[in-house]
Amino acid sequence: MKPKAVFNWSSGKDSALALYKILQENRIEVSTLLTSINQEFQRISMHGVPISLLEKQAESLGLPLIKMELPKEPSMEEYREIMNTTMSQIQEMGITQSVFGDIFLEDLRKYREDQLNSIGMEAVFPLWKLNTTDLIHEFLDLGFKTIVTCVNETYLDKSFAGRIIDKDFIRDLPENVDPCGENGEFHTFSFDGPIFKEAISFEIGETVKKTYPKPKSDSEDENGEYVFWFCDLIPK
Repeated sequence: MKPKAVFNWSSGKDSALALYKILQENRIEVSTLLTSINQEFQRISMHGVPISLLEKQAESLGLPLIKMELPKEPSMEEYREIMNTTMSQIQEMGITQSVFGDIFLEDLRKYREDQLNSIGMEAVFPLWKLNTTDLIHEFLDLGFKTIVTCVNETYLDKSFAGRIIDKDFIRDLPENVDPCGENGEFHTFSFDGPIFKEAISFEIGETVKKTYPKPKSDSEDENGEYVFWFCDLIPK
């Protein structure tokens, strides 16, 4: 009997490729998706994608969806409390594993493993330590399609928001930007590919600038802000 897992679904390319690999391996039963939602804006955290498009993804994937709603700027204590409540409910479903699309951020992996180990669950990382250039090309070669919904202005300018990731996009990336955006340079929404029963339809809306305060220890510039550009996706 295969162990049951919750899949931490961001709606982007790394999640899509990680889910593809888990389904191909067929060693784990993915019982449900779990996605963090910005409670105020009713959009996927950091990706800025409307919930209605997330729900269309889940429907096309044929998987149940759990939406974990978070305050606009949750403290670590608030985040842990909401996460613990959510994971307790997930454990009641007989789920013992939690799958992530992380690739090489050691601190993040350790945090996830420590939190899950404390409640008797196991973290699974199907993309771990794989070459990110190889991964993005594999993603495209498999027939996945994804659009950039958010860019961090520290790494990329506004023009990258709203672009479909293809070979030209990869060539246009500055040398200091990871091809999978693993350092938070950009986020995406995957709308077609081998794991989807049908493509998710949407229209491209306006691109909006949003700023977020930096943690005090991280504030080295004058305004102490992170600047992000979000491309709105409008469900069809």
